[in-house]
Amino acid sequence: MAKVLVVSTSKRTRGGITAVLKLYEQSQMWQRYHCRWIETHRDGGLLRKLWYFANGFIEYCFWLPFYDVVHIHFSLAASAKRKYPFFRLAKLWGKKTVIHLHCGSQIDEIWSHVYQTMFEQCDCGILLSESLREKIEEYIGKSSRLKVVYNPCPIITESTEFEKKNHILFSGTLYEGKGYKDLIRAFARVAHNFPDWKIVLAGNGEVEEARSLAAELGIVNQVELLGWVSGARKHQAFCEARALCLPSYAEGFPMAVLDAWAYGLPVISTPVGGVPDVAVDGENMLLFEPGDIETLDRKLESIMMDQDLRERLSKESQKLAADKFNLNTIADEVGEIYEKLACE
Repeated sequence: MAKVLVVSTSKRTRGGITAVLKLYEQSQMWQRYHCRWIETHRDGGLLRKLWYFANGFIEYCFWLPFYDVVHIHFSLAASAKRKYPFFRLAKLWGKKTVIHLHCGSQIDEIWSHVYQTMFEQCDCGILLSESLREKIEEYIGKSSRLKVVYNPCPIITESTEFEKKNHILFSGTLYEGKGYKDLIRAFARVAHNFPDWKIVLAGNGEVEEARSLAAELGIVNQVELLGWVSGARKHQAFCEARALCLPSYAEGFPMAVLDAWAYGLPVISTPVGGVPDVAVDGENMLLFEPGDIETLDRKLESIMMDQDLRERLSKESQKLAADKFNLNTIADEVGEIYEKLACE
């Protein structure tokens, strides 16, 4: 049985990569392949970042001789540069390497010799969408080593503790690329027709900017800002919501959407990252183009007005979470990659 070193950011770091790995930890795959998580980075000041990198590299050097496969998770340019020394050392030791890219269409803006080298020399490259595979193949050519493996949905225990409220939830860091301002502006166009509805923004970042924009548009009483939530508070926010909206401009495979499917929430989203691989507008999701506020306000209005639509999309979300994006299904796909590499 292959033994796998997993190189990634800290368990204490906020973001999609950490969320995905914590899900993998819950699967049988994690124990089956004796996975060990090497933490290379943590949010914070320069000294903390340097300490985590140095400590992670020392730990990695100690364990590397005893493992068969190195699975490296990374995303944007800084993350790729941090992981590059780990990749080079794994190749030097003759270990099988899996690189797992957690980003979307922004790859064209960040591509460099680091990405080029890792994708040309890895034994397997895991990507989050078919569109991203096509983009990578524009740089390195067609390759059977590139595999699309979607991020999994979390497993949610059904709860009756919280009652549904007329909330449309946004979950993620508040910054320009996530499109949270588009959501506020679109909601403001129809909010006067739905005085008992709110948009709830769950995330850190530009919280004061969001509050100021809501006040400027006269909907401050219909916009709730939770800040960063996790654990029980995150669970409550998803349980209480009637739908999730992700107006993002770029994603890999958005964890907010996966969370929403796990909770059976209807989803309004832009067709970013891996979303177009499975989304059919009006059938299992509602879609709009990034920045298209006029279309978004119509999608929001339809969700708030039409209970039958909400119920139908909710059932579709549950199907996606139980089948194609089931944690055990995804973990088995990753395990098959480990098995194949170990036998080569």
